[in-house]
Amino acid sequence: MHCRVVVEAAVPVYDVETEDEAIRIAISKTGEMLNPDLNYVEINMGERTSPGGEELAPAFIAADEALVALELEMTVFNVEREEHASRIARKEIGQRLQNIPLEVLSVEIIEDDDEDDAEAEDDEDDAEAEDDEDDAEAEDDEDDQSADDDASSDEAADSESETTDEDDDDDVLPEFEDLLE
Repeated sequence: MHCRVVVEAAVPVYDVETEDEAIRIAISKTGEMLNPDLNYVEINMGERTSPGGEELAPAFIAADEALVALELEMTVFNVEREEHASRIARKEIGQRLQNIPLEVLSVEIIEDDDEDDAEAEDDEDDAEAEDDEDDAEAEDDEDDQSADDDASSDEAADSESETTDEDDDDDVLPEFEDLLE
């Protein structure tokens, strides 16, 4: 079973003046901490609401410091149950985002149809890879043959150029000596 896990992170940002600036810096900071190990984690702005149900901006600013709510989404493959998927996601993300509180918002089971499609695509990819390998081997054989032909023609050209170089040297040297005198 595969699951899509959404984790909320509270990312602190310092020396900011506006909410937009705080959000941009928080996303950038989080991306730097997650990459390159977890480059498959999607980073989105979080959603906050007041107790009255009013939507709030994902950043709270006080004294030029902000706390930004971000949602981190990742797919966890081959898990036994939803709880297992949430623990894996928290562990993987939490290892990279040290000292940042995390909370699992949702765990969504990915349908089996996607698995069947993925397996069919994998089978097609394997068949294409085998065809590509066969084509590559045929091209290598052709390249080896043409390289042998090129080498023999290069040897013939080198022997011809050596004789013309010697003839040219004879012509050039006397003129050079005449210029020196």
